Amino acid sequence: MPQHFVAPPQWEWYIVWYFFLGGIAGGAYALGAILRLMGDQRDAPVSRLAFLLTLPVLAICPILLTLDLGRPLRFWHMLIDSRTFGLNFKYWSPMSVGAWVLIIFSLFAFVSFLEALGSLRGSRAPFLSGGLGRVFMIIGAFFGLFLAGYTGVLLSVSNQPVWSDTWALGGLFLASGLSVAAAALTLMTRLGRHDASAEAKLSRADRYFTILELVLLVVFFLSLGAVGSQFLQPRWMALWVVVLVGTLVPLALHLSTERRMPAMLAAVLTLVGGLALRIVVVFGAQM
Repeated sequence: MPQHFVAPPQWEWYIVWYFFLGGIAGGAYALGAILRLMGDQRDAPVSRLAFLLTLPVLAICPILLTLDLGRPLRFWHMLIDSRTFGLNFKYWSPMSVGAWVLIIFSLFAFVSFLEALGSLRGSRAPFLSGGLGRVFMIIGAFFGLFLAGYTGVLLSVSNQPVWSDTWALGGLFLASGLSVAAAALTLMTRLGRHDASAEAKLSRADRYFTILELVLLVVFFLSLGAVGSQFLQPRWMALWVVVLVGTLVPLALHLSTERRMPAMLAAVLTLVGGLALRIVVVFGAQM
């Protein structure tokens, strides 16, 4: 096992939930943008639903981050230099980059949320129509995808045992973030009785996200080598079973000819499996 010369991290449940909700928020915005830009009129309600989901979920993330700091009132130091009161952006610091991406993405999520609310009343903000609106959503989707995958990259560059021994966490968390976002939207679509066309697209997309997640999970363990045995201790096996059930079973259900209940069951299992993945990755390296 490689030698590391830093104190063990002390990340707790706040970070686990931040990783999970950040993946849902970033993935949901990206999926909403794709449905808006590449879908047809039947996809508009689900695209709107994605934008309505993104902001409330995203709003919880900075709260979790500030609570994890232990001194929440100093969170602004990550954004503002306390000596000069200028912007405090450190491009070499993943934590600083992540904080700024969270702030910038929040602006895109807020505007899209307002536009989605307006469209419910039959109006659409001129800013988000036409070419300018397309550019806006493409940039917003980029920041959303960045947020979903950044959480895994943050672990990989932390110079902490196990996390820094693999390069696959960024891709794994991105694939998982897209999968749990698609699952959340599928569940809300089912409950809201939206058009089946958009739901079918979400199901098909989630199928590919799940396959990619499984591939990257294998790559994750292969890249860790012998170090990966730390994640396979008996205390973590139950969580790994949940992760596998939350990926393999939904994948099988996506191929089912039955429509309603399997889709809802697949969505719930995917969400539970996505949370379990983050729990075992975060805590498994610290114990």
